Amino acid sequence: MTESSDSGTDRRPLSQCRIVRLNAELFPVTLEERAEYERAGIVPIECESNGLEELAPVVAEADGVFAVSVKLPAEVIGAMTRCRVISRLGTGTDRIDVAAASGLGIVVANVPDFCVEEQADHTLALLLAVERQLPRMARDMVAGHWRGSRATAGTSHRLSGRTLGLVGWGLSARATARRARGFGMNVVATRRRMQLEADELGVRLVGLPQLLAESDYVSLHLPLTEATRHLLDAEAIAGMKPGAVLINTARGAIVDEAALVAALDSGQLRGAGLDVFERINVHDPEEIPPTGDPLLGRDNVVLTPHVAAYGVESRQDIALGGVGNLVAVLEGRWPREDRVVNPDVTPRFELAAH
Repeated sequence: MTESSDSGTDRRPLSQCRIVRLNAELFPVTLEERAEYERAGIVPIECESNGLEELAPVVAEADGVFAVSVKLPAEVIGAMTRCRVISRLGTGTDRIDVAAASGLGIVVANVPDFCVEEQADHTLALLLAVERQLPRMARDMVAGHWRGSRATAGTSHRLSGRTLGLVGWGLSARATARRARGFGMNVVATRRRMQLEADELGVRLVGLPQLLAESDYVSLHLPLTEATRHLLDAEAIAGMKPGAVLINTARGAIVDEAALVAALDSGQLRGAGLDVFERINVHDPEEIPPTGDPLLGRDNVVLTPHVAAYGVESRQDIALGGVGNLVAVLEGRWPREDRVVNPDVTPRFELAAH
């Protein structure tokens, strides 16, 4: 992290700072978040603004901004004439133009570890729901068709001895590996670093083509970047083991959904469990209920509305981390090192070590 330089604006004490909390209607402030605000002695302006025309006047004089799912492109960030920190109440920052923020001396921070355990739990839940055909069986039970469900239950596989491929080897992937090993599964993962931890968990680190070819289940644990967008395209999906199951709790656009649908239609893939989507916008109330998407209504596809991160403990962690990041910068300190998204930024005002 670099030393900082004054951009020419006056630095305000925390009590006088203008702080904006975006996405206040779509993602209302939680009780845990409110408690952290009170603890810090701040009262953010809560609003639900989107697009340049709405956002620019709201953030123009803000010293700090909290963001959940709102898009903050370069044009919006350019209007932040005083902002010192954008605190993402979550992990992914693909909706924030981090380079534009860095150019203006704005620290971008997130909470990368807030939902590691929840995401791993949800990954295994989706895998089990697809493999054990739980949604369809639940519907059949309600409709009184349990004889049909019992007949098809025999097509499910035991997990013990099957291979789970983890694309990515970060915190959530390692948490998933620990759970999968408890089921007696073989686990492979991509990424060459952290070999020691992989060895300790009994995980083989391999290249992506080998992982796709070997794995009965493939689970994604990557951020969305230009390099990972459509990482699983038609060619990659064609290289997956016939009859494999795809699980995605990471970011929807990592998968080419048209290619996924084609693979499900052809039988190349046996099923999928998805918590994130490229085409279905679960954050837009006007799209609820979604209609017409070819992923909907399939017995072999389990869908959840981007909730893998949700839970009592994760809610507490995100409030503590997200508010803590913003307060640290406004009080003149760097956030915790692993929470700074743009560590090479030269901040608008000098920041002391955490």
